[in-house]
Amino acid sequence: MTIKFSIISCLLIALAIAAASFAGETVDSGNQPGTLNMSVDQILDEVEKIYTVSGFSADFIQASTIKAMEITDSASGKVSIKYPGKMRWVYQTPEEQIIVSDGVHLWIYRPVDNQVLKGQTSTFFGDGKGAGFLSNIRKIRDDFHITLEDIRFGDYYNLKMVPRQKTWDLVRINLLVSKQNFHITHVYTYNAYEDVTRIEFLNLVFDAALDPSLFEFQIPDNVDILELE
Repeated sequence: MTIKFSIISCLLIALAIAAASFAGETVDSGNQPGTLNMSVDQILDEVEKIYTVSGFSADFIQASTIKAMEITDSASGKVSIKYPGKMRWVYQTPEEQIIVSDGVHLWIYRPVDNQVLKGQTSTFFGDGKGAGFLSNIRKIRDDFHITLEDIRFGDYYNLKMVPRQKTWDLVRINLLVSKQNFHITHVYTYNAYEDVTRIEFLNLVFDAALDPSLFEFQIPDNVDILELE
C-alpha cells in the first residue's frame, strides 16, 4: 500500500537543517576566547570537526506551532546520530514513535497505530531535508545560503539558512550554534505559512562507539506496513 503521508513528511522537514557559506560575514562573540569575528566558513569548519568524527546522542524537545490557528504541539525524546547517514529518533511524549535510518532505508514505527511506514532515506532526508545535515554534515554547504543574523542570542551564533531551491514546507531555517563548543543546540524551521518547528538538543554526548544496532530496524510481527512515497 502506498500513501502520501503529509504529516510525517512535515515532521521530517521539521528535523531539517542545512547551510552554505558566505565569506566575510563576521560576528562579535563577546568574551569567548578564539571566537571573535568568525566568518560563517570558520563557524561551519568548527561544526564539521565535531560532527564528522563521531556519532552523538542527545535528548530533544520539539515544539511545532501552526501560526494561523495559534496551536502548538510539543514532543520530546532521544536521538542518536552516526556519520555518515545513520539516525535514530525516539519520540517518548506525547506518544511513542521511532524513526530509523540506516543511510539508505527509512522506517517510521508508530506502536499506537500498529503501523510501520517505510521508504528511502533520500526521499525525506535528501537536498537538506530532515536531519540529514547531522548525519552528513559536510553536505550542508551545497544546499543552502547562510548568513549571520543580527539578532543576538547571548552565547550562540544565530545562522539564517535559506534553501537554494525553496519549497512550501521549507523556506528558511535559523540555527543556533554554541560559541563555547560549536554544538548545534537549537533548530527553528519555517514553512511558507510562517508555521515554525523548534527543536532543542540537550545533554549532547559525542561517542564514536554507538551501537550499530541502533540504526537497524526489525519490523515487528502483525503490524500494518505502509510504503512512503
